[in-house]
Amino acid sequence: MSYYDPSQFSFATPASAIAREAGALLRRYYEKGVTAEFKGDVDIVTEADRSSENLITERIREEFPDHGVFGEEGVREQLGAEYRWYVDPLDGTTNFAHGFPYFCVSMGLEQRPAGIPDDEDGEIVAAVIYEPMRDELFHAERGRGAWRNGKRIHTSACKQLQEALLATGFPSRKRHESPNIHFYHQLTLRTHGLRRAGAAAVDLAYVACGRLDGFWEFNLNPWDTAAGLLLVEEAGGEVTRFDGSGFRLDSKEVLANNGKIGEELREVFRTMFAGEEMEPIPTPAEFKQRREAASHEGRS
Repeated sequence: MSYYDPSQFSFATPASAIAREAGALLRRYYEKGVTAEFKGDVDIVTEADRSSENLITERIREEFPDHGVFGEEGVREQLGAEYRWYVDPLDGTTNFAHGFPYFCVSMGLEQRPAGIPDDEDGEIVAAVIYEPMRDELFHAERGRGAWRNGKRIHTSACKQLQEALLATGFPSRKRHESPNIHFYHQLTLRTHGLRRAGAAAVDLAYVACGRLDGFWEFNLNPWDTAAGLLLVEEAGGEVTRFDGSGFRLDSKEVLANNGKIGEELREVFRTMFAGEEMEPIPTPAEFKQRREAASHEGRS
């Protein structure tokens, strides 16, 4: 399907309307300001998170009464159902609470046929990510491509890590114990740049539409990744664990890329986890030579 036909999306179209309604709610809270509370020592939650999750849950009950809901803020309904929505009602709460306009609503739908073991994933079949401050709606259904505001999207054409723009994130809890700073250091030296904007679902959507060439993070949750996983895959990219093995919703590591730089990315992780010495960073002249060689190879 190369054109946009809302009637072809049995799950993503109604879910998109739900996400837009939740996004409008978040926008109103954002404009008037909110008070953040701590849910633990460091993580925060706002009234907007809870209100958004309540709205989304109520709309899912109305639109998909046989579906389950697994929400970040505590909603757990019909988890034994064949279809289960993973809902992040406000991904990027810290940004939201500080007035930094980089956050979204994320909804990913897993299909779990009867008899599937509890320790196995079903299949993510629909995804919606909505950025209310940019009014950008990303959605996908399995086998029907990925879309942004009704236009088909694809991952980037970048073929070399040294020319890639990547994104990552850091946990709000125990940042001092996170190994990610070491990977950040090495990859920022070996790429065109890194971004740490604070909303994993948006980062994955941006890999899907080619604004980013790759994304990695430790210790995410299913509501962070379910929707972005499908968007990236339907846009032509790949999502794995750091060693290239298959991604699972309960994985504590996610490595997404445009489908072209994955091998290089995984080699960086393999080398660092093995404690091996990294290859020297190329000089500007070597960088130019590699770029020209790759360009020549692409033309031949």
